[in-house]
Amino acid sequence: MKIRAWLNAARLRTLPLSLSGVIMGTAIANFYGYSDILIFILALLTTIAFQVISNFANDYGDGMKGTDNDDRIGPKRALQSGLLSPLELKRGIALTAFISVVLVIVLVYRAFGTEHLVLPLVFLILGGLSIWAAIRYTVGKSAYGYQGFGDLFVFLFFGLLAVIGSFFLYTKQLRFTPVLPAIAIGALSAGVLNLNNLRDYRSDKKANKHTLVVKIGFSNGKRYHYALLVMAFVAVLVFVGTFAKTVVNSLPLLAFVPIAYHFWTVLNIKEPVAMDPELKKLALSTFLLAVLTYITYNKFL
Repeated sequence: MKIRAWLNAARLRTLPLSLSGVIMGTAIANFYGYSDILIFILALLTTIAFQVISNFANDYGDGMKGTDNDDRIGPKRALQSGLLSPLELKRGIALTAFISVVLVIVLVYRAFGTEHLVLPLVFLILGGLSIWAAIRYTVGKSAYGYQGFGDLFVFLFFGLLAVIGSFFLYTKQLRFTPVLPAIAIGALSAGVLNLNNLRDYRSDKKANKHTLVVKIGFSNGKRYHYALLVMAFVAVLVFVGTFAKTVVNSLPLLAFVPIAYHFWTVLNIKEPVAMDPELKKLALSTFLLAVLTYITYNKFL
């Protein structure tokens, strides 16, 4: 058994960031009095499956393209280090995609039942697009991660779709309320990807992986990072200012204390390699933001 190799490829450390959107969307739904523990569990499991697909596919795609090589700064990948073969990773992607499809179907059925036809179809399509996006980030000749569109897809899928979509699963309503938190989670998630691309700037450029950072340069990539952090802060500040009824409802802003420290750290970083420790810090801060929102806006706690 290659359990350690598969755990390595699954990159479990990336899961808190991917769960942040579902937790945030659930928090806003709870704020309006909607709760369903089974939907919550299924949504979390579905998001985990999507993230694992993405990690397997990223390992496979970058490995096959030669992007994962000795120049890469981050942790060694499973294919790069020979822990898993290309065929094994392809089978892992297929199996996880199948599990994801099953989870999406069960989640949609739990949320909408058989009373509606359009809504389940829309969410099944969105689930399919999520699987497609997870795989096509680095896999294939037209992988969008190699064309500088990774940030956009992360913002859309980790932010807008995850938060607003989760909110809709509970409420069957479209409201403005989850939009600002969705922007915040999307911007911070894009920030984590940007840190990854800043770290790998030189190796990506050498391997012709045209991330946004490679396109705009390291210095502009840092400026873009600051903009993402400020965007997230403003979105949460406006959200709290609009919906907070007590001082306790302002607690989500505490997540920006470590983010502010992270901002200052990145400001003083000169070499790409120094970006690596910052990925974990920003990812966990994003998760903290979602958890604090869940605690302070949840009527069921």
